[in-house]
Amino acid sequence: MSERSPLVTYKLSISTEDGGRNVPAGGRGQRSGARKLSTFLGVVVPTLLAMFSVVLFLRIGFVVGHSGLYETVGMLVLSYFIISMTVLSVCAISTNGALDAGGAYYMISRALGPEFGGSIGIMFFLANVCGSALYILGLVETIVAMFGNSAGEAGGSGVHVLPQSYWFEFLYGTVLLFLCLLVCLVGASIYAKATFLIFIIVMVVLITVFISFFVVKEKVVSIVTTDSNGTHYLNGTFTGFRLSTLKDNVYPQYARDYTTGRMMSFTTVFAVMFNGCTGIMAGSNMSGDLKNPSYSIPRGTIIAVIFTYIIYNVLALIISCTCGRTLLQNDYSFLRDINVWPPLVTIGICCSTLSASMSNLIGASRILYALAKDELFGKLFLPAKKTSQGGNPWMAVILSWFLVQLVLFAGKLNTIAAIVTIFFLLVYAAVGLACLALEWASAPNFRPTFRYFTWHICILGILGCVTMMFLINAIYASASIVFMLILLLCLHYLSPSHSWGFISQALIFHQVRKYLLMLDVRKDHVKFWRPQILLLVSNPHSPNNLITFANDLKKSGLFILGHVCLEELDVLPSDPLQAQTDFWLQLVDKLNVKAFVNLTLSDSVRYGAQQLLFISGLGGMRPNTVIMGFYTRSSPDELLRNELEVDQGRSAPLLYTSDGRKQTTESFSPWEYVAIISDSIKMSKNVVLARYFSEFDKAHVCSSKGKETYIDVWPLNLLRPDSATYVNTCSLFLLQMACVLNMVRSWKKAKLRLYLCVEQDSGLHGQEIKLKQLLKDLRIKASIHTVAWDPVVALHWHKQVAENSESSGESYLNFPNNSIRVSGDYLEAVNHMILEQNSNLPPAVRFLYLPRPPADTSVYNRFLHQVEMISRNLGPTLLIHGVTPVTSTEI
Repeated sequence: MSERSPLVTYKLSISTEDGGRNVPAGGRGQRSGARKLSTFLGVVVPTLLAMFSVVLFLRIGFVVGHSGLYETVGMLVLSYFIISMTVLSVCAISTNGALDAGGAYYMISRALGPEFGGSIGIMFFLANVCGSALYILGLVETIVAMFGNSAGEAGGSGVHVLPQSYWFEFLYGTVLLFLCLLVCLVGASIYAKATFLIFIIVMVVLITVFISFFVVKEKVVSIVTTDSNGTHYLNGTFTGFRLSTLKDNVYPQYARDYTTGRMMSFTTVFAVMFNGCTGIMAGSNMSGDLKNPSYSIPRGTIIAVIFTYIIYNVLALIISCTCGRTLLQNDYSFLRDINVWPPLVTIGICCSTLSASMSNLIGASRILYALAKDELFGKLFLPAKKTSQGGNPWMAVILSWFLVQLVLFAGKLNTIAAIVTIFFLLVYAAVGLACLALEWASAPNFRPTFRYFTWHICILGILGCVTMMFLINAIYASASIVFMLILLLCLHYLSPSHSWGFISQALIFHQVRKYLLMLDVRKDHVKFWRPQILLLVSNPHSPNNLITFANDLKKSGLFILGHVCLEELDVLPSDPLQAQTDFWLQLVDKLNVKAFVNLTLSDSVRYGAQQLLFISGLGGMRPNTVIMGFYTRSSPDELLRNELEVDQGRSAPLLYTSDGRKQTTESFSPWEYVAIISDSIKMSKNVVLARYFSEFDKAHVCSSKGKETYIDVWPLNLLRPDSATYVNTCSLFLLQMACVLNMVRSWKKAKLRLYLCVEQDSGLHGQEIKLKQLLKDLRIKASIHTVAWDPVVALHWHKQVAENSESSGESYLNFPNNSIRVSGDYLEAVNHMILEQNSNLPPAVRFLYLPRPPADTSVYNRFLHQVEMISRNLGPTLLIHGVTPVTSTEI
């Protein structure tokens, strides 16, 4: 095994908690000593208190009074169905590895990646902030009802001594929130102790509430309500257990809320009631402080959910049997008025709401701290990273407290209940999405020890959350989703990269594999042909004009950068390509091209190129076109001596070793270069030789304003003037590639010029008409320029020297049929003819016909020399040999 292999990323220790199981200790950036909380204190107690909070003592009667028993039970079933799906997803993710601080944010970010994690983290942070404010407002509501004296009237129980107005209520909320701040600043340990004490008090109060229903006799409760129409005096009744009372409370009877004046409906009541279910993440938020979060979170959360569901249903049934509608709809604190000792309920309300507020405040601070540590938003949350010696993120607590203080300006609990519910539903949907993505991606490392979930559960949870969001308030739901998507896009483009793993990559792999198997090469059709390019690149440090040009030429097809490293693996300690891959990928990113990278080792460039041709691509996604930089000589003598000279700034087969040392000329001969061309054609690949692209400046070409840009096409095989045809496979491929380039956005304004080489006595007009018809059939827009080349053709045949050309040293090329010999004078004349055409309006790039290399391999060098002569000094030029039928006149 490699010494660099990451074996274990965290240490194991034996925990005395939870049966002495082996558990991860000391999460990332977390002191092991800071993890002190057990399952009961760290998960069960906070979750129970957060789920009871306001709804248990202040809103359960409100829900029953407006919705009736049937709809209340239905709301509870629906609410707990939604949160149960979420809880199962949380249990699955939390048992799939070591957890750190941040709760749901940490789980989502590590499952879905930084973009989703950061955006959902912000939403969850805001949900906890608003939730903390909501519970404070609920507590203020109780205090005002018990001790408030705004109208100078006393009603119900309590001592009415406190001034009552908007600003006084804001002051009371500020004082209560400051108490929560003090507890949270001390740390998670004192918070756990405080919540345990509160838990005992709440359980005692809850027991007295149930006892009161049985021991308190029938009574009338005086109710004083104030609205825009003045003060109203009502009498609510507690009847004890009566069948008539139950019948009256079975069906819904929606009325106006006496605190806000708004007409209630199923969705508005559900929004208030669902706040009793939003505390399921209270235990998960403490993940950084739990001894064993992967063990504690699923067990503790499930216990709390089951317990609260039973209590809510039993309490709703008892209330329906004992309390009249007037009492339930107009007295939120009726449980205090009918209790055996009313102050005890007030204590329970104060303790439960205060605990829930602290739970949300400390949860928000932990999420903010996790966001700050991950630096997803740069330096925006940098102050939140500060911690005390005990590991408590005190600065995150203060920032969270400040935002809660701002939310207190809302004034009434019911005002922000819908917003809080929607935020939490959105987070729950994201948790389900994270679990669903991991399941659908079939990631081998997704092996949660919690097995009681399937992808069906995830979908049901997501659909339930999203549906309820829009039922509660479509505007708030849409706005929250849009806000989350904006955050996601900002993080996608601005956030630094992280090594957490991206679920999108796993999902893309899963889908790409499936679709690659469906991409059957036997079903390919010429109508849908597109260039799939393998560009052989020698030196990534040289100018990369050809890479960017080839990216335009691919027309949304496959683009692979191929590189041959001249080394032998037998003599190397390790594969040098592994270290080079990152550099090549950085080059792709820097040039902003959509390309893959394929590197190979070989002892020769030719065999390396063969390897790249064999291994590049997968299934139906394989290169069909090979592009290479050109091979030039300053004089024919040098070529014939097999001396190598490489174009400055070209992209060509590799001439460097893995450490950057330049190879000798013998390592890559002109003969080998032509052999690569021949090998590619034998493998049914189209070949493109790019010359003078060191002179190509795309920015200048595309930004030229007021100047025409031209693409010149010479579809005739100029080395075979005896076979002057424009309709063979290679000529049509040449036209198609020029047309593909012209279809790219940055080349759309360029004009195609097609050059028709004809002799005076060969029916010039007739050939032009035929060519125009061909272009019309192929839907190619190009101007045709006829070139009379009789003087050039006259230089072609030199039969009088055909027999002694080899001995005389003339530069002739022996073609496959061994009957055609091309003179140097003819090639120079062709080169001048091309240069002279529209010399005042030179093209941005030229497309020339590249003949197939001769069958006789001994004349490869002369073949290369002929190609070099005909393309000399032409500027950016593509010499193309096509073997693939690529044009179609069909729809």
